[in-house]
Amino acid sequence: MNNDSDPLTKLPTPRTGEPCQDLIAATHLVLSPACSLPKSAPTRYRKPGYMKQARENGLAVGFVSVTERKNVVDWLEGKIADHERILPLVVESSTPPGTPPGGSKALPTTPHRSNAATQSSPVQKTIFVKKIKQNEVELRDRNSVLRGIKPNNFSNIRQVYSDKLKKLKEASRSGSSSAAAVATPDAKSLARKARNNYPIIMISSSPTALVTMHNVKRFLQESTLPKTPANAPAAEGNPRPEDMIPIYRKRTSIDPSGKEHETQARYFVVDSVDALGKFGPDAWDRVVCVMTTGQAWQFRPYKWNEPIQLFHHVKGIYVSWSNEPPNMKIKDWNVTELKIDPLRRHVDKSVVAHFWKTLDTWTTANKPWLMKG
Repeated sequence: MNNDSDPLTKLPTPRTGEPCQDLIAATHLVLSPACSLPKSAPTRYRKPGYMKQARENGLAVGFVSVTERKNVVDWLEGKIADHERILPLVVESSTPPGTPPGGSKALPTTPHRSNAATQSSPVQKTIFVKKIKQNEVELRDRNSVLRGIKPNNFSNIRQVYSDKLKKLKEASRSGSSSAAAVATPDAKSLARKARNNYPIIMISSSPTALVTMHNVKRFLQESTLPKTPANAPAAEGNPRPEDMIPIYRKRTSIDPSGKEHETQARYFVVDSVDALGKFGPDAWDRVVCVMTTGQAWQFRPYKWNEPIQLFHHVKGIYVSWSNEPPNMKIKDWNVTELKIDPLRRHVDKSVVAHFWKTLDTWTTANKPWLMKG
C-alpha cells in the first residue's frame, strides 16, 4: 500500500465538506473531490478483539475505543509521529522484480543437501514470532486503563510514618516502665479522691451572721433568705445544725456549636476548721469562697489568718442588709458585698444569681479544675 492510497495518510490532510447525517447508511468517505474512500477500505490501524460486538451493531469500520481515542486524535493532528496500533507504512521498492539482492552470490544450479535449511529454520521462526507479536491484541481492563505510567516515589511518606511509629513505641515503653514503678492505688483511695473533687464554701460561725448553717441551704439553693430570729432554731428543737451541708445548683454552659448544656454542680458548706478537716489534708485547696461578717477573729484558725492574704487565695463575700451603714473594716479586704434588701425580699433571687456568677468567674480563673465537680 503506497502513500497515495493509504487512508490513514489522507485523514490528517486539510479538507472541507458537510458532516454526514447517518454514519451507518454512508458507504464512502469523501475527503476531497479527487479522493473518495469506501467505508470498508482496510487501514493500518489494528483493531482489538472486541470489535465483533461493534460489527454486530452495524459499525463495520471506523470504530475507535474510548481509551485509544486520544492517541488517535493526537496522531491525526500530528502531535505524535507513531502509535503502537498503527502498522508501519510499506514503501514499494523501485527495483524490478526478479533482481537478486546486491552482494548475494548466485545459487548453485546443482541441487545438493547443505546446512542452509537447518540454519534458516530459526530465522523463519523468529520472523513468524514477530508477525504474531504484531497482530497481538493487548487486553485492557479497568485496572490497567486507570494505572498511570508515571512512577511515584513514596519513600518520604514511609520515612515520616516510620519516625512516628518509632516515637510511639518508645513512648509506650517508657510509659509502661513508669506505670510499673508507680504503685497502683487501692479502690478506697480512688473513691475518696472522687468524693474530694467538689468545691467548699466556708461561712462564719457567728450567730449574728445573716447566712448561717440553718439557712444557707435555702439561700444558695432556693434563692431565699428566711427572715427568722436568731433563737428560732433552738425554739424548733434543732439547736445544733449539721457541720457539713451539701448544696446543689444547676449550671448552664454553651458548647462551641452553640448548644446549651445543663449540669448539676455540688458544693459543700462548712462553718469551722474542724469540719473542713474531714475533707482531707488538701481541703484548703478546694476552698473557693469565704463568707465573712467583717470580724477578724473568724480567720484566726484558718490556714491564712490575715484577711488580705486569705482573700488572695479564696473569694471573699460580705453579706449585709442594704440599710446598714458601710463597714470600713472590709475596705482593704478584696471582698464582694452582697446587699440583702429587708423590704424587697423578691430580689433575693437576683442577689444569689450574682453570687454564683461572681464565684464561677473567680473559680474558672484561679481553680479551674474544681469547675468539673
